[in-house]
Amino acid sequence: MHTANQTAQRVLQQLQNQEVLIIGDVMVDRYLTGSVSRISPEAPVPVVLHTGSEDRLGGAGNVALNLKALGATPLLCTVAGADADGQALTGHIFPQYGIESVGIVASETRCTTIKTRILGNNQQMLRIDREDTHPLSEAESDALLERVRNLLDIRAIRVIVFQDYNKGVLQPHIIEKVIEWAKNSGIPTVVDPKKANFYAYKGVDLFKPNLKEVRDSVPFAVSAVLEDLNKASRYLKEHLENRITMITLSEKGLYLEDEKGLGIIYPTDARNVADVSGAGDTVISIAALGLGAGLDAATMAYLSNLAGGQVCEFSGVVPVNPALLEAEYGQWLEKINLS
Repeated sequence: MHTANQTAQRVLQQLQNQEVLIIGDVMVDRYLTGSVSRISPEAPVPVVLHTGSEDRLGGAGNVALNLKALGATPLLCTVAGADADGQALTGHIFPQYGIESVGIVASETRCTTIKTRILGNNQQMLRIDREDTHPLSEAESDALLERVRNLLDIRAIRVIVFQDYNKGVLQPHIIEKVIEWAKNSGIPTVVDPKKANFYAYKGVDLFKPNLKEVRDSVPFAVSAVLEDLNKASRYLKEHLENRITMITLSEKGLYLEDEKGLGIIYPTDARNVADVSGAGDTVISIAALGLGAGLDAATMAYLSNLAGGQVCEFSGVVPVNPALLEAEYGQWLEKINLS
């Protein structure tokens, strides 16, 4: 008989060694750090004495980092600028994290999305965004679909993740074509949607909005209670024909309705929340790997919920810690076996 820790180890091992295709908006999170000791004489604003800079992978790239941390191989497909930042993305940032850049299309007409955060005395003072959010051109769309098709042909893709931030990469005809290819190949699909394309993911296997996105996209009020969430999930399934609905509920955990129509709320454990940034990326990463590994819905939901809560205890956007996740999952299994 397996102990709780052995079971947790076995489940986490099932998530490993999967090749996962991620399609969506990749960004660079740029941090300019320094100290503040005075106010500017020119305007009532703090003066940050710049002491350091760091570029991190953001947006759909954070899903790739989570997948990598869990022992999977992420393959990112996106369109980035053919500018200096785009060259740094594929030439320096991707290699720094050990992530392949075979799915990146360079555009001469778009800039690479950069979110620059200015931190003084370890507090964020300002964020400056540089981005193009208009839809891809026909040539860029064709080039992106060609990269996706090539990777589906030559790599053993276990699951496809759509990671949408409304930056123009994911468009209805791209989504429709990739879901069609995935169905023909028997590859499950997962989406973390945004409002613009919310109902474009018809036929996706797992649909994972957050509660705000659901409230903004259904024609009735939705509270974080089971009756409302079941009603919302039924509405989504009528319009999207998705197999599984997962709705993140922030501090209240997550809701999951499986393909048999059973809806359950999985509450979060009490935690010291430092930063909720990136928690949704972690949840979708676990859910995708769980789907690819054939985990049952309850295990997938609980692991996703646990991992999403875990990363909120750390400042900034951080990927999941698999050793900590395994330990916490083992503790939970032991607790329910004793109860």
